[in-house]
Amino acid sequence: MPPSSDRPVVVLVDAYTSAKYLPPEFGALGADLVHVQSTPELMPSMPAPDLSVYRATIVHEDVEGTLARLRPYAPVCVAAGQEPGVPLADVLSERLGLTTNGTALSQARRDKYRMIEVLREAGLHCADQFKAGDVEALVAWAERAADYPVVVKPLRSAAGDGVFVCRDAEEVRDAAKAVLASETIYCEANREALVQSYLRGVEYVVDTVSYAGRRYVCGVWEYQKRLLPSGRNIYDRERLLAADEHPAPELIDYVDRALAALGVDFGPAHAEVMWTPGGAALVEVGARIGGNMHPGFHDRCAGANQATVTALAYLDPGRFMRGYAGRRYAKRLEAVCCTTSTTLSGVVEAVDHAVADEIAALETVFGLDLKIAPGERIRPTVDLYSSTLRIFMCGRDMDAVNRDYARIEELKDRVYRIRDDECR
Repeated sequence: MPPSSDRPVVVLVDAYTSAKYLPPEFGALGADLVHVQSTPELMPSMPAPDLSVYRATIVHEDVEGTLARLRPYAPVCVAAGQEPGVPLADVLSERLGLTTNGTALSQARRDKYRMIEVLREAGLHCADQFKAGDVEALVAWAERAADYPVVVKPLRSAAGDGVFVCRDAEEVRDAAKAVLASETIYCEANREALVQSYLRGVEYVVDTVSYAGRRYVCGVWEYQKRLLPSGRNIYDRERLLAADEHPAPELIDYVDRALAALGVDFGPAHAEVMWTPGGAALVEVGARIGGNMHPGFHDRCAGANQATVTALAYLDPGRFMRGYAGRRYAKRLEAVCCTTSTTLSGVVEAVDHAVADEIAALETVFGLDLKIAPGERIRPTVDLYSSTLRIFMCGRDMDAVNRDYARIEELKDRVYRIRDDECR
C-alpha cells in the first residue's frame, strides 16, 4: 500500500521531454505525482524523466495490473506526458472514472492516417493520403496522385522523425524503404508507411488546453524550417504570432474543430497546421504539451504557459473555466524558439562553457538548453531530436532577435568539443 497523504495524486504517463515541466506545476497546486512508464524500459531516444520528483513509479505490464497498483492512491486525474502515453492515459482515466478523452478515438489521436481520416469525415480540409506496408504500393499511389512533391513518413512518430519530402517515384521508393526498415523515436517498428499529398504553404503550431471542450489558446507559432537535399525538412525556429495576426484566428478556429472531431475535450494539445491556398490543413496533433515549452519564457512572452494552465484545468477546473476557457493568449514581446542544426559527427568530449555563456549573454536570449552531454554522440541534424541546442529568445523588436540569431548561427558549432578523428 502507498504511504498515506492528504494531497491529491496526479498520474503522468511517459513524462519525457517537455513534460518535465508538469510536475512542478501540479506540485505548486498541492498535488503529489505518480509516474506510469508504458514500456518495460525507459525509451533510449529521449532523456529519461527525473523520477525522483514522483511519489511512486509504475512500470506498465497490463491494464488490470496497473489499475490495481494505481487505485490505492485514489488519483484525481491521469494525463499523458508524451505521444506513446496517450492511449494508455485514455484507458486508465476511463477505467478509473476520471476526467477523460475516452478510448473511442485514442488511436486516431496517435495514428496519423486515422487522424486525418477522422478530420476528412468531419468535413475539414486535409491532405490526400494512402498507407501500406508495401513499398511499391506506396510508389504506385504517389504516381497516380501525379502531383509531386509528396510526403512519406511513419504513422506514429513525431519531431520530424522519418519525414521525407519526395520529388519523384525513386525518392518515394527510397523514403518508404527507409521508414519501413526503421523504428520510430518511441522504439516502435514501422510496419506501414504513410504517403500524403504535399501541403503547400506555411506551417504553424497552435497549443491549447481544454476542459469539457472549452479551450484556452496558449500560443500560435510560425515554423521556419530548412529543407535539406536529402528531402528531410528540419526545424530551424518558431516565431510567436499575435492572437489577432493573420492567419492566427483562422488557424485557431480550425484547430478547435479538429480537436472536437478527435475527441480532445480535456488537457493539453499541440497541433501542427499548414496555412495553404485552400485554408488551414492539419499536419498532426498530439494530446500533450508542446515541445517548445518553457514556463517562464511563455509567461513573459504570452502571459501564460501550457504547463501551468494544464495543471489548473485538471486540479481547479472552476478557476480554469472562469479565467481561461474561451480565451486566447496576449502577445507581450517578440518571441522566437530556435533549435540549432549541425553537420558535425562524432563524440562530444566537453562543452565549451565560454561559448555557451556568450550565447546566453546575448541581449534577447532568455534561456538555453544544451541537448548533448559529454560522452554522447553528435550527428548531422535530420530531425528535432538530432538538433544541438534549444534557445529561447525574446525582445521588443525582431531586429534585435534576428541580430542575435545571426550570432548564434556563428557560434553554435563551437559549443561542443568533439574528437577530431570523428568529425567531418
